[in-house]
Amino acid sequence: MSKSEVVSRETTLHVRDACLCLHVQRAARALARRFDTVFRPLGITNGQFSLMMSLNRPVAPGNGEVAALLAMDRTTLTAALKPLERRGLVTVRPNPEDRRGRVLSLTAKGRKLLAQAVPIWTETHAAVEAEIAEFGPDRLRRSLQALSGLGGKAGPE
Repeated sequence: MSKSEVVSRETTLHVRDACLCLHVQRAARALARRFDTVFRPLGITNGQFSLMMSLNRPVAPGNGEVAALLAMDRTTLTAALKPLERRGLVTVRPNPEDRRGRVLSLTAKGRKLLAQAVPIWTETHAAVEAEIAEFGPDRLRRSLQALSGLGGKAGPE
């Protein structure tokens, strides 16, 4: 192996300490574990909470719209919906305007579970924001939105 094919220890440490992708991934995993833990008594994960929340609207969204909001591809969204559908929390039906697409909605059971989850989310989210208050949670949100290509918007309606 030639010397040019060896990455120095200094470079490894620099990447470990400076890599935004690594730091965001680690923080995301830690937050996901924290919310998974508090949602466990309801039998949902943080991802399922976010998915169900994305369906909480007056008009049932299409699968493409939800996939875009959650930054998922449609295949991943379909897989994420299956356990919620099996539990009777969401329905997936053909889009009446375009039979190739699907519309997604919460069932009454799903709305009830979501209503139980919101106070848990509110309390946990407030604790997280308090922990990072000195760094500016709003600034962090704007920075993450900019990185996600949303430029300061939370996402599609």
